[in-house]
Amino acid sequence: MEEKKSSSHETAGKPIRCRAAISRVAGEPLVIEEIFVAPPMPREVRIRIICTSLCHSDVTFWKMKDFPGVFPRILGHEAIGIVESVGEGVDEVTEGDTVIPIFLPDCRECADCKSKKSNLCSKLPFKVSPFMPRHDQTTRFIDLNGHPIYHFLSVSSFSEYTVVDIAHLTKVDPTIPPNRACLLSCGISTGVGAAWRSADVEAGSTVAIFGLGSIGLAVAEGARLCGATRIIGVDVNPDKFEVGKKFGVTDFVNGANSGDKSVSQVINEMTGGGADYCFECVGRASLVQEAYACCRKGWGKTVVLGVDKPGSQVTLSATDVLHSGKTLQGSLFGGLKPKSDIPVLLKRYTDKELELDKFVTHEIGFDDINKAFDLLLEGCCLRCVIWMDK
Repeated sequence: MEEKKSSSHETAGKPIRCRAAISRVAGEPLVIEEIFVAPPMPREVRIRIICTSLCHSDVTFWKMKDFPGVFPRILGHEAIGIVESVGEGVDEVTEGDTVIPIFLPDCRECADCKSKKSNLCSKLPFKVSPFMPRHDQTTRFIDLNGHPIYHFLSVSSFSEYTVVDIAHLTKVDPTIPPNRACLLSCGISTGVGAAWRSADVEAGSTVAIFGLGSIGLAVAEGARLCGATRIIGVDVNPDKFEVGKKFGVTDFVNGANSGDKSVSQVINEMTGGGADYCFECVGRASLVQEAYACCRKGWGKTVVLGVDKPGSQVTLSATDVLHSGKTLQGSLFGGLKPKSDIPVLLKRYTDKELELDKFVTHEIGFDDINKAFDLLLEGCCLRCVIWMDK
């Protein structure tokens, strides 16, 4: 097998030897090792990662001992990179293009991808698989002993090189700072998109956000861009209100200290009947019910973004559903179509409308990747950008 070379003309079609941060045991620090990355198969692209950021989903699966937690695995799914080589049948990108890998496929061929009504591809349905999406039961990573290493969310960006299906890649403007563009791979896009695409928040409306982590703050940013005049943040940590103000949050409800009233009762009283749009960003069935309960009757919309544990059930009164006229919907990747909507968000960033800078609280080198996990677990950061070459 070939060593990593500086010229892609020399490496195209051959395995590349590079470094990767591997999760070998659930909950234990990642181990930086040398691995081999196979060349891309048909409809796949091999990319060199410039920088990547840590999302809470990485931490969730890093801790997960049972399937779909799989080890050894290369985590990471928020990133930006440069195309090193392309497999057969790829004409969307070429060597040297700047691309953002995204966990949600956009094949542009199926009825769903062609429709404006959905962002859920039916040709390559989203699933948390340890393998490549189009060539199932195969991986492009092996360690130096020849043992397979598994993929994560079709991206696996905690590696200097990775292989991604073309349906999971979006070509972007190479002049945009990579430590900002990579944020739109997952979390920030999900929150902003939920307000913009899924809810279609109207100017002058009232929004309630349950959970002011990165996703919730991104919803606030999206609601601000849409012209919402009142943005209510709900969290059990009062410090989140000061942070939330930077993202447009105007009111705060402490979920741990609402007296003898439920949070939904407090919000209903604050708003005179409920918020126009409610967003659940924690991943808790009880909060979905609370969000729905303080969503305005007649036209209110509740959008679910949080990921609850498998098997969780949401219980709603059938009478309430019938009589209230409210809408409850899920939102994967904020309802965004990656290949068409991500360039729009990047343009809004360059036009100084979408404020991505305030989401980046830390930047570190690849060798310190475990520090990113510590910062997120300690609640010390929103997004930590990890540079591969620093």
